[in-house]
Amino acid sequence: MLKYAIVFAVISLIAGALGFGGVAAGAAGIAKVLFGLFLILAVVFLVLAALGVGAVKKSLE
Repeated sequence: MLKYAIVFAVISLIAGALGFGGVAAGAAGIAKVLFGLFLILAVVFLVLAALGVGAVKKSLE
C-alpha cells in the first residue's frame, strides 16, 4: 500500500511539473488516502503485536 502511495505521489509531481493540474490533484488525493490507510493499519498491527495477539500465543497455550 505504501508502494502505491509513493507511485501516486511521483505521478502527481510529474503531472504538476508538466502542467496537468487536474491529474496532479487527483493523484495527490489518492496518495494521501493510501498513505493514511497505511498509517492506520501499521498502528493497528503494532498494537496487536504489542498485545501478543497472534499464532505464537495461541500455539503456546
